[in-house]
Amino acid sequence: MALKLNRTKTFLFSLLLALGLLLIVGPLPALATPTLGKAKGIIKTGKKQPAAVITSQSTIDPIVKLTEYQKRWVEDKSRFKIGKWSRQAGKSFATSLEAVKDCFEHPGTTWVFLSAGERQSKELMRTAAIHARAINLAIQELTDTFKAEDKTEYKQLEIIFPNGSRIIGLPANPNTARGHSAHILLDEFAFHKDSREIWKALSFTVTRGKKIRIISTPQGKKNKFYEQWTAKVLQEFDGPDYKYVGEKGGWSKHSVTIHQAIDMGLELLDEEGNPSDAEELRLMINDDEAWHQEALVEFLDETTAWLPYDLIETVEEQRIIKDPSWVERLINEAVDHHKKYKHLETPPAYDSTWLREEVPFIGDLYLGFDVARRRDLSIIWLDEEVYSIYWTRAVIELKKQPFGVQRIVFFSLMKLQRFRRACIDKTGIGEEMAEKAIEVFGSRVEGIDFSNANKESLAHGIKKSFEDQKDRIPADMTIRQSLHSVKKTSTETGHQRFDAERTDATGHADHFWAKALAIQARSKAASGPIKVAHGRKREASEITKGY
Repeated sequence: MALKLNRTKTFLFSLLLALGLLLIVGPLPALATPTLGKAKGIIKTGKKQPAAVITSQSTIDPIVKLTEYQKRWVEDKSRFKIGKWSRQAGKSFATSLEAVKDCFEHPGTTWVFLSAGERQSKELMRTAAIHARAINLAIQELTDTFKAEDKTEYKQLEIIFPNGSRIIGLPANPNTARGHSAHILLDEFAFHKDSREIWKALSFTVTRGKKIRIISTPQGKKNKFYEQWTAKVLQEFDGPDYKYVGEKGGWSKHSVTIHQAIDMGLELLDEEGNPSDAEELRLMINDDEAWHQEALVEFLDETTAWLPYDLIETVEEQRIIKDPSWVERLINEAVDHHKKYKHLETPPAYDSTWLREEVPFIGDLYLGFDVARRRDLSIIWLDEEVYSIYWTRAVIELKKQPFGVQRIVFFSLMKLQRFRRACIDKTGIGEEMAEKAIEVFGSRVEGIDFSNANKESLAHGIKKSFEDQKDRIPADMTIRQSLHSVKKTSTETGHQRFDAERTDATGHADHFWAKALAIQARSKAASGPIKVAHGRKREASEITKGY
């Protein structure tokens, strides 16, 4: 009698889970043969069609409506599957849904999500948990520590399902990729540091019959994502079109541009939630290279980029946080102080004692400050020297902040006990800020005019420092794009010119120049034609009053 009752409970629980899953993805047409020629966007090729295409005859009424290309991804059962999708096309939503669905349907299944960093891992696992809860699964969410063979520790996130299935989320690197007996998802693989070594570490996983999922937006051609995308082909989904190729060991490839995504159900909204379109997005990005790479998913050559992605990747460190919590407090207090006393001719001094007491630094500190007011970002880059390696401790972004706020933040950092030197852009609007800083801190501050000759020296300095592996910087997409955006061109007179297009995300390569200035600040002597501007030193108590 007890055994019969337990079986009844098990049946009712399974029925409840199945009904919940039905609400998310609708009926599963993968169990039936698609209607050839009637499938929306499927080209009649006369060749073998995919076994898991959702047709226009399907009745789907999900809680969150999937686009046509997302449905294709979720229902494609190929063992090796790779996606090249436009940014913001819903990659994480579709890939995590497939894994949750697989965990529900197959008890004891394990998936490992490898993301570009801890923040990305957290977001992807959060999306997976939302899918699981939406179908009423009583999941457990755990946070643990993954200990690699070299004793390095990484944050591990885990979702445990009632049927024993699991999803594990980790930041991607060769250590975290090694040794898993699980299905693998490589999220934004083009942006993984050491992508080739990560793939090598997964080689035994591939031989164990597990599924491999790779999805990303392109980032040049010098990474493993590009190599896998251009490898053998099983079948191709190009927007609404389909082609069966049938190469043994080939990838099932899904490509979606921003235009194809919109045609297949993606809704673009502006900041106020109103309908938008691709042209408005292109005008907002205002960067032809970024548009072709991130929206049109083209693999671009890096012949003109001064810092190629593979060089930037060598100095990235996933564990570095570009804006630690103390940065937010400092900016907020600077803003409040400026608003409160800006009407006074002699405002009271801002007290940054807490920063010196609560934020410990053991090594010498160097600052680079690229100054802006209206159009670009003001960026303050803080490096700490630890055993001859320069670790980024903060990348402070001050967008359209008054000079009073910027000065409070900058001067507070230069009052730190371990501060040694700073370089500041004194071109145009930065001249007054540089002059004040030099008057207070003397020769520890260099004001640098951004002439073509000086920009050339700064550009060579940052490249040499990266090549010499002297730096550790955050693995942050905005920083990476800014560093990569500077291009070298030759003028009619044969001189080199270093510049970048202006974008909303990265300004005018402001992160690049801030980091280059921080590197210049730690130089024993100014290199090249850079001229150091010094001012007469005054008493700090007079010049810093109110800051």
